[in-house]
Amino acid sequence: MDIASSNFSEVSTIFGGGSNLMLALANITEQYKPSLIGVATTCLSETIGDDVGMRIQAYLEHKDKGDVPLIVQVSTPSYCGTHMDGFHRAVYEVVRKIAVSGLKTDLVTVFPGFLSCADIRHLKEIIADFQLAHAILPDYSDSLDGQIWDQYHKIPAGGISVSQISDMGRSKASLELGYTVPPVTASQYLDDAFQVPRIRLGLPIGINETDQLMTTLKKLSGSPTIPTKYAQERGRLIDAYVDGHKYVFGKRVIAYGEEDLVIGLAAFLAEIGVIPIVCASGGTSGKLEESISKVIPELTGKIVVHEGVDFMDLARLAEELKPDFLIGNSKGYALSRNLGIPLIRVGFPIHDRFGGQRLLHVGYRGAQQLFDAITNAVIARKQDQSQDGYSYL
Repeated sequence: MDIASSNFSEVSTIFGGGSNLMLALANITEQYKPSLIGVATTCLSETIGDDVGMRIQAYLEHKDKGDVPLIVQVSTPSYCGTHMDGFHRAVYEVVRKIAVSGLKTDLVTVFPGFLSCADIRHLKEIIADFQLAHAILPDYSDSLDGQIWDQYHKIPAGGISVSQISDMGRSKASLELGYTVPPVTASQYLDDAFQVPRIRLGLPIGINETDQLMTTLKKLSGSPTIPTKYAQERGRLIDAYVDGHKYVFGKRVIAYGEEDLVIGLAAFLAEIGVIPIVCASGGTSGKLEESISKVIPELTGKIVVHEGVDFMDLARLAEELKPDFLIGNSKGYALSRNLGIPLIRVGFPIHDRFGGQRLLHVGYRGAQQLFDAITNAVIARKQDQSQDGYSYL
């Protein structure tokens, strides 16, 4: 992924970075010939009060409109909110800038949230199997996990086109995945501006949450049943739960990461008999505890839920509560090593293992992979701690 920089200098800091931005836009337009340019601000430009919108307008007014791509500006100072706030704001601004009204179509617009490339590919597969026309934003499933190139491409293949985003204003529904998304989202905008019905679900991790997704897609498609292959995947997953419950039932875990991922993990862990004694996130939506109670009401009051935490806070909780394992991103490795317990790597970032972009979390298939990983980690730890070890189950 190429990201151009306006390269602030001391002079830019004092007098503003407007001229740098104008030059960057001109260079990108000339070299890449893009359909759209996204402009994200940094701490420095926000702090000195650069009027980025005015600069972009001035650039457009002095250029031949036929040669200028769409420009979408997003305010993203890193001292304000979390990276998830910036993520949702970027999606919102793209839709607000591009989507237009018109005669309704059978298109289903999907806002999947912050998932792996494998997750987005699987969601596309599921929706296509319901015979639904769909558009997913963002779709980096191929551009960030693509094939090997014979020659360099300035803009990688894959993604979604500007025309597809434009069509979102004519969708018959928008599907938004995430319980802790901000009040103003792209899905809400489509509802307010174009009367596109907003359907909001959690991340489909585990059987219960995936069932909700399947039921919604079945209703949107008018199909009387879900596709056979997903019924079979669900059946195999339940069979695995039955076979493996004796290894994982009653285990205690700390789950951490992006808020909606943690909610999905909590729902999944509860249905396999694992107790998520701590659910923690650096996010500060104020919706984490309420959402976890919604997906696993039977454990309300039995789980410690923390927002806005860091790993120092997490370490203190782990020392006190002594979990059997951790589930979260690679940043928990030092903690798992110090405690001598397994770390099941999920979410982002996974920077100390190969293939994090291909890790599947969603759907029955994703739950199967997570269940196998957790069960095998528990078995391996018990095997390693045994004085004699054992060579088969």
